[in-house]
Amino acid sequence: MGKVSIGMLGWRFDEAHVLDEDGEFRPLEEMPPDVRERLIRLGVLYNAPCNACWLIHGDAGLDDCNTARYVYGEPLSEVVLCEAHEPDFVYWFREEGGEAHRGDDAFEDAFYEWFLDGNRAPEGYEGMEYVTTDPDDLPEPPDPDPEAHADLMGDDVADRVGLTDEEIAESGVDFGSEYPGSEDR
Repeated sequence: MGKVSIGMLGWRFDEAHVLDEDGEFRPLEEMPPDVRERLIRLGVLYNAPCNACWLIHGDAGLDDCNTARYVYGEPLSEVVLCEAHEPDFVYWFREEGGEAHRGDDAFEDAFYEWFLDGNRAPEGYEGMEYVTTDPDDLPEPPDPDPEAHADLMGDDVADRVGLTDEEIAESGVDFGSEYPGSEDR
């Protein structure tokens, strides 16, 4: 078995860790802890607004934000991006020192600071190349027990953005608002 993306591109899973021999999702308890953590977190991040769009438009402009289709980083320190902003992230990671923050709790903050400083990928810079076969061919992942995984289930925009209280106060953005679709979770 190979690698598979589930719901969003970026995080990839060994098929053997998430699917059984019949091609159905394994129970969460049978998955390795890091795989289980990412899969649960994807349930929260799926259909969230792009972090870069949100940094541009804020809560008041959520209708102008694209839906994120890519996820990079570690759970709870991840960056979610739309197709238009994914090349900016890849450029930052590959060319602007972002790789130095891999696995670091400051990963998302470092990208946000770079992006908020007006930095972008050069015109025509390509993002990652992904091979898609049949994304609709995967079964529905199992629902996590919300009590057992509450630390990964938060969908508050401020939690996902990870700015300090001082940065939040200085931004003037209302971080307390829910994003579209969060009421469906």
